Amino acid sequence: MDNHPQRPEGTDTPVADAYAQNWVDRHAPANLRPYLRLSRIDRPIGTWLLLLPCWWGAFLGAASAPDTAGWLTVWIFTACGVGAVLMRGAGCTWNDVTDRDIDDKVARTRSRPIPSGQVTTRQALIWMGVQTGVAALILFTFNWAAIGLGVLSLALVAIYPFAKRFTWWPQVFLGLAFNWGAVLAWTAQTGSLGLPAIFLYLAGISWTLFYDTIYAHQDREDDALIGVKSTARLFGANTDKWLRGFLVATVVLMSLAIIYALAPLANPLAMSIGLGGAWAMGWHMQWQLTKLDIDDGAICLKLFRSNRDAGLLPALFLAAALFA
Repeated sequence: MDNHPQRPEGTDTPVADAYAQNWVDRHAPANLRPYLRLSRIDRPIGTWLLLLPCWWGAFLGAASAPDTAGWLTVWIFTACGVGAVLMRGAGCTWNDVTDRDIDDKVARTRSRPIPSGQVTTRQALIWMGVQTGVAALILFTFNWAAIGLGVLSLALVAIYPFAKRFTWWPQVFLGLAFNWGAVLAWTAQTGSLGLPAIFLYLAGISWTLFYDTIYAHQDREDDALIGVKSTARLFGANTDKWLRGFLVATVVLMSLAIIYALAPLANPLAMSIGLGGAWAMGWHMQWQLTKLDIDDGAICLKLFRSNRDAGLLPALFLAAALFA
């Protein structure tokens, strides 16, 4: 595998779409900054988007099977938090390795550690292995069914970076990978995979299509020049209509997950609280559509980042349903 030589001017280059004055750029030791940037620690929104479906699955699983709720739920909640940081970091590192010859042609990504010369490909691969190994130790604390699901997720992580080369729908592959935590955490909590987890997973995929299409509009022109495919390019001026469809699908599928999970309990209060989370998320997504301007990259990035709050709403409601 070709190693890109380090360039003197790229020894400590902040990444273009990172938060201004983030703690990595301000406080992290200089020799660690390129690796933390590879893991997107300076851009935590992706970690949230990976983590929140895990929390949906854990809380809905605990609410549907109250006898399993307790310290197990607390551990899954915590383990998913640490695991999301590690696996998002490993996945982003792999993405940057596979995209190293594309990122230097796109304005937003040419400041990333590999194309800017902060690390070599070999160093990035070693860093990816370290993160994956620590995440595996956490995964092995779950039951065998959840461990099996966790191992299967590696195939989705491996495939995603190549999707934009062969399909106009790479966001589907991102959704498949980023929302796997919903079925994994449900299974870790309940002991087996169930239909509610499948509906929750599909809701997450629809949500990913929503937010990552918004995100991809930042790179629409550069992607067209280098031949990279995305739903942003595919939908174009019809983006608003497609996003409304994904909004409706997200709310309906999440509502089905909650209904199938909680109906056997015959607890109207828990059901109402849970469904309230799905509808609150839908209202947040609708608010995003009222603010969206696909030709304004700054607005697209701001709305993309706001999906932390959109996804946190059902997590909070489902957690509250545990006590209903």
